[in-house]
Amino acid sequence: MAGEGERGERGDAAFAATPTYLVLPRATRTMLPRVHVIATGGTIASTPDEDGAAPSLSGEDLLESVPDLSTHADLSVESVSKVPGFDVNFETMARAGERASAAVEDGADAVVVTHGTDTMAETAYFLDLTRSLPVPVVVTGAQRRLDEPSSDAPANLLAAVRAATHRRVEEGVYVAFDDELHAARDVRKVHTHELSAFKSPNDGPVATLTRAGIRFHREPQSESVYVPAQRTDARVEMVVSAAGVDGAGVERAVADGADGLVVAGTGLGNATSELGEAIVDAMDSGVPVVLTSRCGAGSTGAVYGTPGGGKTLQDAGAIAGGDLAPWKARVKLALALEAAERTEDVPRYFPDPAE
Repeated sequence: MAGEGERGERGDAAFAATPTYLVLPRATRTMLPRVHVIATGGTIASTPDEDGAAPSLSGEDLLESVPDLSTHADLSVESVSKVPGFDVNFETMARAGERASAAVEDGADAVVVTHGTDTMAETAYFLDLTRSLPVPVVVTGAQRRLDEPSSDAPANLLAAVRAATHRRVEEGVYVAFDDELHAARDVRKVHTHELSAFKSPNDGPVATLTRAGIRFHREPQSESVYVPAQRTDARVEMVVSAAGVDGAGVERAVADGADGLVVAGTGLGNATSELGEAIVDAMDSGVPVVLTSRCGAGSTGAVYGTPGGGKTLQDAGAIAGGDLAPWKARVKLALALEAAERTEDVPRYFPDPAE
């Protein structure tokens, strides 16, 4: 299948072969859970320069900035990349997953991944889909750099370690942010700069962290359907419906060799008539299409029978994305294309609108 594209140039390739590994010494190592931290870059690892902020801090730097971490866990750390969240790709996600599995094989009781916020929810979902680990994996980041006033980096990193080592959090992938713990499948970034940038609009957080402890609102567990692929080079394009959008975007994607398409439809998962006709043509040519909604919450529904209506598209073979965010549906479709022996098998990884 077609590749996803070149990785970002800022430091990512330098970490592909030999990540830095550090074990922080503690006299009470055997008395505390072992947590392995995988650093990938992002705002949490960024510092300013004359060209603007960029990730430059190592995983070791992050741990040293929060001394309280050592009272909760025995920590080891490695840096697998130094890229901003918007430059993370499937290869970076897969590498973090491989290192998480290796850490568990080495005896880690939990894994924490530090990450840029722009695509943090996508990486968490990628890990949840591809890795069935017997320990929790908690992804976190920051909206403000460590050098900025009221940085949320220390609090988020501490929250991630606290959640990862809690006795009730046994497995699954989560996002810890602004003293909330979210399931990887449900969480979305909902604000560009507020500290409370991550929410789970449909189901709410798994837990809330306070000074006194962690209050659970529902059972912590993976909410994702496992996909037997740990990396992918499938090319999945996204198309957004809006007033007056035609089918040119779909036609270009198909002509350029897209392996699959995700449609971010309006409302319940609808498209303009012209876009809808192009989507049906794409499916007729053998390109699988997942239908989602561009709304921030809610699920798709097969209601409207007009040329671009959700019922028309699903009757023609579009896969219902349910309440998956469009960008998460893209992650899942890319992995499903890798795992499926035939294109016709892809829909089985989207078993029903609520997964």
